[in-house]
Amino acid sequence: QLQLVESGGGLVQPGGSLTLACAASGSTLNWHTVAWFRQAPGKERVGVSCISSSGGVIRYADFVKGRFTISRDNTKNTVYLQMNKLNPEDTAVYYCAADWGYCSESAADFDSWGQGTPVTVSS
Repeated sequence: QLQLVESGGGLVQPGGSLTLACAASGSTLNWHTVAWFRQAPGKERVGVSCISSSGGVIRYADFVKGRFTISRDNTKNTVYLQMNKLNPEDTAVYYCAADWGYCSESAADFDSWGQGTPVTVSS
């Protein structure tokens, strides 16, 4: 069974950068579409970015375009989210999710989830 573990979250100052990693175990991630979602306190979980199994399809939410970059290394069974120019509105718990289907911004379309990694952007 596919298990996902996020890492790389933490406290960063506004304008700073972080790279999140989503490592898979129990099964290969190579054939899965993987997405990053985030959930801020008191708000719904929203899609941030998505990458297809081959990496040929990549999508970003408008609020992170030009700042975040998703990538995957299938040899390491890992998907990354490089986050630049962070601002306080990016503060949230970030989750990775995987599924056999196509890229989607809907959490309901993903079956496998990690436990989340918190990101706090504050001076």
